[in-house]
Amino acid sequence: MLPVYHNTLDFARQSDESDPLQDFRNRFLFPQHDDREVVYFTGNSLGLQSKSVRTALEQELSDWAALGVEGHFHATTPWWQYHKALQEPLARVIGAKPEEVVAMNSLTVNLHLMLVTFYQPTPERYKILCEAGSFPSDDYALETHVRMRGLKPEDVIVEIAPRQGETTLRSEDILEAIRNAGQSLALVMFAGVQYYTGQVFDMKSITYAAHHVGAFACFDLAHAVGNIPMKLHEWRVDAAVWCSYKYLNSSPGGVAGMFVHERHATNKDLPRLAGWWGNEESERFQMKKGFRPALGAQSWQLSNPPAILMAAHKAALEIFDEAGIERLRKKSEELTGFLEFVIRDVAGSRITIITPTNPAERGAQLSLFIEKNGRAVFEYLLANGAIVDWREPNVIRAAPAPLYNSFEDVWRFGELLKEALAM
Repeated sequence: MLPVYHNTLDFARQSDESDPLQDFRNRFLFPQHDDREVVYFTGNSLGLQSKSVRTALEQELSDWAALGVEGHFHATTPWWQYHKALQEPLARVIGAKPEEVVAMNSLTVNLHLMLVTFYQPTPERYKILCEAGSFPSDDYALETHVRMRGLKPEDVIVEIAPRQGETTLRSEDILEAIRNAGQSLALVMFAGVQYYTGQVFDMKSITYAAHHVGAFACFDLAHAVGNIPMKLHEWRVDAAVWCSYKYLNSSPGGVAGMFVHERHATNKDLPRLAGWWGNEESERFQMKKGFRPALGAQSWQLSNPPAILMAAHKAALEIFDEAGIERLRKKSEELTGFLEFVIRDVAGSRITIITPTNPAERGAQLSLFIEKNGRAVFEYLLANGAIVDWREPNVIRAAPAPLYNSFEDVWRFGELLKEALAM
């Protein structure tokens, strides 16, 4: 149950004092505005830098300087197996087995790799179902894979949109669309959390429904990983991809990740694009012809890991792992609930929150539709030390990340929003 909120500085500070995660804030570096930390509510776009990252990067630079190429085998974290150092903490974040997870590439590269394997259309089973208004990279990837197989996107891709007058999807409508597609459905490709509205999708039910009609269920977790608890292995999700630079705070454009359920990850006959880092590890440096996929999600790797980026990722995950996804989720629900209360208190009907009001159906984000002077409100917030982001048309996304944001941040945001609306 969420607490009873009060839009006062005293309430915010008392909430921070009783927050068991409050000390984690001190492990991050905040941009400054007028010699004060900004209200940073864009962790859904780029997480803050942890103070431990610099030390982690300097270690890799020292190893490189001292060891040269031998750093691949003798660095503090040997570079050639860097991905293995991240398997267990990533598995805990997404609810997976370590062998089902690999840190590699960037998000859209991993999405393409996933589609090569899990979109295998036949004359009878060829359709893809996704949410309308998904992130552009997802749209582009689906479109190009459809065209590369000689099909037309308008004949293949089925988009599910909210009902007339609504801003988010109903779970029953998603499940009905899957049933209606039936035996023609090859792949359900959804976000875990919708980037624009912040809606959390019921991945467990979507996966079950997809499997019931014989389709694969795959997810883009860009806005879900590090934001909400998941149990991908238990839910029997086929595959998922994500980036690490949002809630995981692992550097701009940092190393992304991929999950492949063990029933697929152990199937060496599945189609995939091959690279030498996905080959059987014991033969990697023998330079033989003929790709022999390694066991697990690591067989989808293409190239050797970028050690500098992996070090930043590892440092961030160590902090995240210490905090724990369940504790972070509890604070997130309370923090986002307080943000909703404050916005409604200061804005009334002038702002429509298009994110679900049910805490179970949203992550650490509220999307605010401002019909009048929305851009001016956004620019005022930005100019006065509240970092949020703008999405057309007339939407401000505010995302209080529980790892480093405070209840006082939320109160300060409310005061600035009140000023912006009074212009």
